[in-house]
Amino acid sequence: MVLLAAAVCTKAGKAIVSRQFVEMTRTRVEGLLAAFPKLMGLGKQHTFVETESVRYVYQPLEKLYMVLITTKNSNILEDLETLRLFSRVIPEYCRVLEEGEISDHCFDLIFAFDEIVALGYRENVNLAQIRTFTEMDSHEEKVFRAVRETQEREAKAEMRRKAKELQQIRRDAERSGKKVPGFGSAGMSSMSSGSIITDTIIEPEKPKMATVPVRPTGSSKALKLGARGKEVDNFVDKLRGEGETITSNTGKRPSLASNVLPPPVNVESVHMRVEEKISLTCGRDGGLQNMELLGMITLRVTDDKVSRIRLMVNNYDKKGVQLQTHPNVDKKLFTSDSVIGLKNPEKSFPLNNDVGVLKWRLQSTDDALIPLTINCWPSESATGCDVNIEYELQEDSLELNDVVIAIPIPSGVAAPVVGDVDGEYKHDSRRNVLEWSLPVIDAKNKSGSLEFSVTGQPNDFFPVNVSFVSKRNYCDIQVAKVTHVEGDAPVKFSLETSFLVDKYEIL
Repeated sequence: MVLLAAAVCTKAGKAIVSRQFVEMTRTRVEGLLAAFPKLMGLGKQHTFVETESVRYVYQPLEKLYMVLITTKNSNILEDLETLRLFSRVIPEYCRVLEEGEISDHCFDLIFAFDEIVALGYRENVNLAQIRTFTEMDSHEEKVFRAVRETQEREAKAEMRRKAKELQQIRRDAERSGKKVPGFGSAGMSSMSSGSIITDTIIEPEKPKMATVPVRPTGSSKALKLGARGKEVDNFVDKLRGEGETITSNTGKRPSLASNVLPPPVNVESVHMRVEEKISLTCGRDGGLQNMELLGMITLRVTDDKVSRIRLMVNNYDKKGVQLQTHPNVDKKLFTSDSVIGLKNPEKSFPLNNDVGVLKWRLQSTDDALIPLTINCWPSESATGCDVNIEYELQEDSLELNDVVIAIPIPSGVAAPVVGDVDGEYKHDSRRNVLEWSLPVIDAKNKSGSLEFSVTGQPNDFFPVNVSFVSKRNYCDIQVAKVTHVEGDAPVKFSLETSFLVDKYEIL
């Protein structure tokens, strides 16, 4: 067969996307497509039509046509098989088969068309191979990123080692009464008076070093795979997951709240963060398999005048959380009065450091503790599967924001047909996921549902993953008051609360 062109056009013959595989002028292609609707007879069930010079092989796509223009001596059976592959490619990139959506993804479609046909002849490829080719996933690029990440990690480790050496030199100079070396001595008073919190929770800030030798990341040695076995092992470990996203694990892990919640506007000299992360797994037929919630109160003091303080904590939780204070916190005082204070009242909290003072843990398999229940019910039908999915908020005190419920969709099928829906939805054909988005779920909006139909089997729609963020914590533990150690005078403070998802899936 010789395929001259492939195009998506309207019923009036207007070309939306057209790809020529042989030398043809634009005027010639537009003329052929404009003549195409006039050649189709009414009432005929054929999927092709011929003229004196070319043959049109077409398939209706709702209000559009997928048209292949071939020579008259091409094999009609191969033409029809190629047409079916073209028609299956379009839903991979377009959520709806409309003119605007086709125009928005025109270049993606052209790249995919080029993988099917080369110089007018059909390539031996299937839909999965086309998807892989167009993603342009580069093994060499992953190797380069992994090697570069290793170099950066080694450089940061060297920086930390140098910083510790300089800190030790500074401490030795202070003990012996000698003059402190002039390498960034800012913050000495805070370190000497407030270094009672150990590194078990968080490291002190490292001094900024201007002379630390950092190995260059752009040298030609970055692609020498045999240079370091450790680097290759690190790369293999990265690929054991998805194999696509390579993230840096060096240094301290940033707070999840900083990625999804805006920072507080008014931050006082005494600022606290109450952070909770939940990891939950449920069965598709009901029943909580495992739920683990980790919480922590982190304190940051930026003014030496308010560094000797105590925190009054209100614990109204009735779910059975396990509390644990930092080793430098007076445990007896916290047990008797719910007050967080240092064992030595004469000492103060370190300045400009995030210090975890209280953490808690909740682990359970009790269904009543599930904050948000998800019920996904796929039913087989004559055309595939009818899927009904609903949510219900069980904890009325919570307010969940930016909720996204991700339902897997079988690959290589048409876009799902959505019926009733509360909120909004988006079909990501590249990731084969239907994302159901809800801006807020609270006591006034406790439940909702989504219905859609798509080709597939009931097992294709699991696991369902849920993500959300909340400014209200799940366990009712909050800082009510901050006072000075001497005199119990109140201290003005700011508070930041977040409840985040680490893993939330229905298997």
